[in-house]
Amino acid sequence: MGSATDTTALTIALAQYAQLPIGTPFDSFARSVRSIAESHATSGARPQLIVFPEMHLFGTPGVDAQESERLQLEAATDLHDGLTRSLGDLSRELGVWLIPGTLPEKADRGGIHNTAVVFSPEGKLVASYRKICPWRPYESYIPGTSFTVVDIPGKGRIGLTICYDAWFPEISRQVAWLGADMIVNTVRTTTRDRLQETVLARSNAIVNQVYMASVNAAEPDGMGDSLLVDPEGHVLSHLDGPRQQLLITTVNLGHARRVRSEGTEGCNKLWEEFRDDDPPVPLPLYGGSIDSTLWAPRR
Repeated sequence: MGSATDTTALTIALAQYAQLPIGTPFDSFARSVRSIAESHATSGARPQLIVFPEMHLFGTPGVDAQESERLQLEAATDLHDGLTRSLGDLSRELGVWLIPGTLPEKADRGGIHNTAVVFSPEGKLVASYRKICPWRPYESYIPGTSFTVVDIPGKGRIGLTICYDAWFPEISRQVAWLGADMIVNTVRTTTRDRLQETVLARSNAIVNQVYMASVNAAEPDGMGDSLLVDPEGHVLSHLDGPRQQLLITTVNLGHARRVRSEGTEGCNKLWEEFRDDDPPVPLPLYGGSIDSTLWAPRR
């Protein structure tokens, strides 16, 4: 798992917290982040990356899906507003990488995207990712069409997915191919299929040889059971049950690259399966093929 002295060690905090209703003063969220940032400070394991669940700042308790969508549409951001500046100021104040969950982002053709954002310790919005697979027919978010990875200097690379994305192996595969050492999956699962999602977190980690960090909302907005899985599928940490909890641990992102080089359990080198002279493998479902010359993570 790594220690705080490892070159590529990254201390992460997964906040399995309940949603804050739309309109909650920003200071309430800021206090939570400050408290987390100072957690374990005396032990030297101060969090460097803090992650909240899907739509953490945009709760709509007690209303149906249609009204929830209307309220989120009214509160939507263009990623250039006061909320964005406040989030950037907070990450700069604390000197942390911050993923404050996801935000309803205004779409060019009306409606909203479900968008994960990443702020650097310098307070800059360095990445955004629009959920590709809304939970249809229950969610009306406009799907995104591109993938996102973020370089954390001196540590490694993280990729972003959102909730239901994890059910589609093509998405995690693409993010891993872009060189992610860890995929952060922000979640707000309220249904009993959270059990299957924990299995998917392990399977996506195994078949892509990446860390998987799946952080779900706490009750009453989610089923909890957040977990962190290593690149060989071992569950490193698990927040059992739906109550509000905080997971803080240190991982060595370089371990993902070692697993890819040496093989899962020293056996399986998945990213070396195809040789440059292998013929293309047609993939009719996608109208494309596996090109052997491309079958390796990008760095």
